[in-house]
Amino acid sequence: MNILDELEARLALRSARVGVIGLGYVGLPLTLRCVDAGFAVTGFDIDQGKVARLNGRESYIEHIASTSISQARDAGFEATTDFAQAAQMDVLVICVPTPLTRFREPDLSCVIDTVDALLPNLRKGQLLSLESTTYPGTTEEELQARVESAGLRVGADFALVYSPEREDPGNRDFSTRTIPKICGGVTPRCLQAGVAFYGAVVDQVVPVSSTRVAEMTKLMENIHRAVNIGLVNEMKIAADGMNIDIHEVIKAAATKPFGFVPYTPGPGLGGHCIPIDPFYLTWKARQYGVHTRFIELAGEINGDMPRWVFGKVQAALNSVKKPVQGSRVMILGVAYKKNVDDLRLSPALNLMELLRDNGALLSYSDPHVAKFKKLREHEFTLESQELTPQVLGAMDCVVLITDHDNFDYELIRQHAALIVDTRGRYCQIRDSHIMHA
Repeated sequence: MNILDELEARLALRSARVGVIGLGYVGLPLTLRCVDAGFAVTGFDIDQGKVARLNGRESYIEHIASTSISQARDAGFEATTDFAQAAQMDVLVICVPTPLTRFREPDLSCVIDTVDALLPNLRKGQLLSLESTTYPGTTEEELQARVESAGLRVGADFALVYSPEREDPGNRDFSTRTIPKICGGVTPRCLQAGVAFYGAVVDQVVPVSSTRVAEMTKLMENIHRAVNIGLVNEMKIAADGMNIDIHEVIKAAATKPFGFVPYTPGPGLGGHCIPIDPFYLTWKARQYGVHTRFIELAGEINGDMPRWVFGKVQAALNSVKKPVQGSRVMILGVAYKKNVDDLRLSPALNLMELLRDNGALLSYSDPHVAKFKKLREHEFTLESQELTPQVLGAMDCVVLITDHDNFDYELIRQHAALIVDTRGRYCQIRDSHIMHA
């Protein structure tokens, strides 16, 4: 039995130790699932505040209950900023951000810094898995070379795989356990070890022939959504110019039992995946002389939607003889999708900056975001306001950006003087004080 056979035996017995690096919206659910599967788990993060809260049995992500953290702690889970403990792990899973630079090029600094921090603590008999979204070739070109520089033979005494995350925060129909897991290995032996680990954690593992295929699969999934959302957003703009209700069109088209998948328009894209991931492929494709025009066009359309919504707000205020400057404008929902507390790249932020830069007096209401967290590219010091007839009545305009289920839409309709609806919540209502955007 060689050293990777021994690793697989420990995985089968649940005696292997698992380390998850990056305890955010991807890493923390994976951590809890690994604990539930019977593994001893250590979470690694450079944020001392997160580590302290987790060790104190407190969650900092709304859809993850603190009771789940407490149960994990009872089962032996601990969080740490000490990367030296990685040497004690049998499996290491990297779940750190992969943003874009200001030039829309991949920024792998978090991944590279993580691997470099792990290098002194890597040893034979370990499995290293990258889950962060990236361009095809990253695992082999960036990680494999670093691992082998430490004297470890990938595929012989060390396993290296890529298995993209597929988390969907707030989706109650699927969980980390029930979402099929793609896995590609640098070598067939690496893949075998990766399948052994993930097969112990999730219900279904989908092995693919290489890490490049796995990396491209993740991009394909998110580009599919980005392009279709861009299409339906462009259709919305065209329909608006023709005074056609795009939501009625979508519902009618969706009655076709084949060849059509309904997507709904909105004020733009948000989250850490769909606004970013397509540009990882466009950047890599240019190295092969390929210009991905279709993908880039969808990115342009989706990126311009907050500005288009701003124009609709401006037109709505003009219709009641008010300028943007000095008008009291409330944003309803600042999270990037409904029923979550995630602000990352929310289109609400770009719209709010446009409104603020043009002199609007801003406020917001979001039952999932009590106050603005520290953001890398946006700065607001606002706190959420409770929706009451008095608060709504004091606004010149309210703009529905994120249609959380627990908003009282009838209260809003009755007491807001002017509504700009970007989500189609009021699409069947024809009222002079509701403008559809």
